[in-house]
Amino acid sequence: MRVSAIIPTWQEEARIGGAVAAAREIADEVVVSDGGSTDRTAAIARAHGAVVLREARGRGQQLAAGAARASGDVFLFLHADTVLPSEARRALERALQDPRVSGGNFFLRFEPRDAPVGRVFTWLYDLRCRALRIYYGDSPLFVRSAVYWRLGGFPPQPLFEDYAFIRRLERSGGTVYLRDVEAVTSARRYENRVLRTLGTWVILQTLYSLGASPTRLARWYADAR
Repeated sequence: MRVSAIIPTWQEEARIGGAVAAAREIADEVVVSDGGSTDRTAAIARAHGAVVLREARGRGQQLAAGAARASGDVFLFLHADTVLPSEARRALERALQDPRVSGGNFFLRFEPRDAPVGRVFTWLYDLRCRALRIYYGDSPLFVRSAVYWRLGGFPPQPLFEDYAFIRRLERSGGTVYLRDVEAVTSARRYENRVLRTLGTWVILQTLYSLGASPTRLARWYADAR
């Protein structure tokens, strides 16, 4: 089973070296799909052994381009600020030994884990994954490549591109939530605006679920940040 890790980036020179190094512990190849960064993101990613693509900025199309370049039997989609431990490979392989399993995601721990913001986001994300099967790309997503293509991949939209694909994946059945392996990401960017962040995302997801245009929602989100 060959695993391809796919990481979309934009101005990630501070994180991409560690992200690629960690991904190489899990995957057979790492594809960084960069949205035209003007810093050293691309150079650092190459130096750490990643294949680097230059794409127009937009996470949906960057993810789609990365998948088109990847050669694995399994795609593992990662954010540049989210890191999985090396044991994630064994957990992924165990899950996919069952031919009924198409893909899934991992438990996500927000750091700092002892700070209120980290505990709140970790608890809420885990609850949503278990109760509603709702998660986003910051919780590492893996999917058999054949299933990815059958479902049409990530749509080239400016917001909720991961949610749109994950909803299709969940409706297709055969997904797993691997809670015994912790992915780690940072909650520091939300530290002084926890309630505002949660409220914004509840509103955005509700409007998107009701059919609002992701392009209009992306503009509103940019103004609200």
